Amino acid sequence: MICIGCPMGCELTVTKNENGELVVEGATCARGKAYGIQETIAPERTVTALVAVEGKRRPLSVKTAQPIPKGKIFDALESLQTVRAKSPVKIGDVVLPNVCDTGVDVVATENL
Repeated sequence: MICIGCPMGCELTVTKNENGELVVEGATCARGKAYGIQETIAPERTVTALVAVEGKRRPLSVKTAQPIPKGKIFDALESLQTVRAKSPVKIGDVVLPNVCDTGVDVVATENL
């Protein structure tokens, strides 16, 4: 896999050793090792999207405050289709709390 933890883009190989521990080869930094293990065990992604704003034609840019499980991305996007933010909105305001029971909030990424 290609690491996305930093701009280096290291090519990682993740294997299990004889003790059952995951071993990451090819990482040039600690973030690469952590990324390789996380991606192997339970891949996560930060989700970005646009949501409607009451009384406005222009949508609001939002994202998950932390990465969520990769398998919940489409459910999160579906949940966001029903959200109608109320202005004024500031960067960091919670637009959708606890998206898909992940414990992660969706927050505004712009002032509107």
